[in-house]
Amino acid sequence: MFAYILLILLGYLLGSIPTAYLAGRWVKGIDIRRYGSGTASGSMIYEHVARWMVVPVGLFDIGKAALPTWLALRLDYGEVVAAAAGLAALVGHNWPIYLGFTGGRGISAIMGTLLVLFPWGDAWLLAFLAVGFALGDSAPWTLMGLASMPVLVWWLDGSEVLYWLIGAMLVTTLIKRLEANRRPLPLDGHERRRVIWLRLIFDRDIPDHRLWIQRRP
Repeated sequence: MFAYILLILLGYLLGSIPTAYLAGRWVKGIDIRRYGSGTASGSMIYEHVARWMVVPVGLFDIGKAALPTWLALRLDYGEVVAAAAGLAALVGHNWPIYLGFTGGRGISAIMGTLLVLFPWGDAWLLAFLAVGFALGDSAPWTLMGLASMPVLVWWLDGSEVLYWLIGAMLVTTLIKRLEANRRPLPLDGHERRRVIWLRLIFDRDIPDHRLWIQRRP
């Protein structure tokens, strides 16, 4: 049991490595969380730092979730512990201890865990992301990809653990969108409900996607 806890903790600490934040500091000398969506994410690296940096940042973020997940299976700790380690990496990515718990969106971390436990889930999510990128707004398509993934698990006769894992990933994603790195909600009731809706579905506070991601301090 202690070994399981250590591996899950390792997952969180690896997930907490703020790759996008470090890239912003090293390449352009900025705090990427002050730009665009306010998250330390690959999309903000693409918009505000350097487009070529998206590849190494994305690969590292996928790897930091895949590693503890794979390690759990390699050590024969079982699928439940592997899923917990991957989920811990996702939580670390979204709420990194090294940045005062203000991190990224977690899509790369989700893909890293799925790469080990459910590769078809990665392909499924990538298909939805591709549609989102083609339409210029990936957030709602990411949500649809995650929300519909249990259908793929059922179709492929996947394990019960995958249902719980994907459900936890979806809930974590929604919490992150709503919490938005502690960005306050409007005081007005109508405006508050509007922003909550926009955050949950579109991962932003205003309707205009381009205007949102291009914000600067």
